Amino acid sequence: MPKPPRFHTKRRRSRLREMRWIAIAAVLVGASFLYRDRLNPPEPVSEVTLSFGLCGDNWAACVIDGDTVAIGQRRVRLTGYDAPEMDGACEAERVKAREARTALHTWLAEGRFTWTGGTEPPRDQYGRELREASRGGEALADHMIGAGLAEGSGWGAEKKMWC
Repeated sequence: MPKPPRFHTKRRRSRLREMRWIAIAAVLVGASFLYRDRLNPPEPVSEVTLSFGLCGDNWAACVIDGDTVAIGQRRVRLTGYDAPEMDGACEAERVKAREARTALHTWLAEGRFTWTGGTEPPRDQYGRELREASRGGEALADHMIGAGLAEGSGWGAEKKMWC
């Protein structure tokens, strides 16, 4: 007597293979969440407690312009925005640049903040440290852009015409 066809066995094998792939995918997704900080570590953040003055007033840490500070011989370009230039193309840009410098000085004077980069921050083509500053969950860039004293995503972006 011949055996009846076993259609259900093929279906069962196919379903088992499918379940096996789903289980493997679930394990891989779970592992990526567990090891994401090792595979892609968060950028180091440092707390800054310095007092900043305006450059030229004999401060160890001072504000150069609306997006750059000096700490001794170090120059730090604050990222995420681009402020108008102090030696801008017209008087309107130069006025806005002085306002941006004052606003940055005021923001820094409010107290402690954090910035990215750790002990070995990336540097731009001029050798300046590149750091993103924030306080209480608000990025400095958002503050400056929101105040109308800066533009865009920062250095290297297309320049805004302030004139």
